[in-house]
Amino acid sequence: MPSHRALIFGAQGLVGSRLLAQLAAHHAYAQIEAPVRRPLVPLPPRVRAPCIDFDRLDDFVPSASPDHVFCCLGTTLRKAGSQAAFRRVDHDLVVAIARLALRHGAQHLVFVSALGANPVSRVFYNRVKGEAEAAVFALGLPKVTALRPSLLAGDRTESRPAERAGLWLAKAVAPLLLGPLRRYRAIEADAVARAMIAIALAGVPTGAVESEAIAALAATTS
Repeated sequence: MPSHRALIFGAQGLVGSRLLAQLAAHHAYAQIEAPVRRPLVPLPPRVRAPCIDFDRLDDFVPSASPDHVFCCLGTTLRKAGSQAAFRRVDHDLVVAIARLALRHGAQHLVFVSALGANPVSRVFYNRVKGEAEAAVFALGLPKVTALRPSLLAGDRTESRPAERAGLWLAKAVAPLLLGPLRRYRAIEADAVARAMIAIALAGVPTGAVESEAIAALAATTS
């Protein structure tokens, strides 16, 4: 019988939409709640998707205490429009979700970070991702796992020409990325979603999972 309750943020994004579909079809989850910015249509079975104000996340109360909280939120500097706006999503919102998970008794938080996340990186994007990881790990949740995927592949609802060009190049050079360089291969959003569920159900200890390990884990659960 399904027994787990999942709470997922970012269900309308590239990874989050795949994750939501997989959770809804998974035998282990009895209840899935997916707070969204705009109505989610169509609504998968066993999914509750309340529209909330993410700028007032502290006001949101889950319908039931979640066992697993999944965070797939993320943006780009171009879409955000400024470094400050990017940080509000990829750092502040992620940390706020982690605090919410702690407040409501979640046993495991699994969230999408990025390859190269490092709080002392000279690259702004990587530094923000690393600072978010450090802040989340420091909160004291029972278990936390950060996934660090490489360039994400998959059909998006929004147009990202630069990213499409990057994916084309990544696929072209993938056969050359061997050994330690395998971690830079593009990874399918579906694979990241499968790995997130496998990690939560296995109760993986707190830590970060690099892109190559994500792909390997997803391959064993496909």
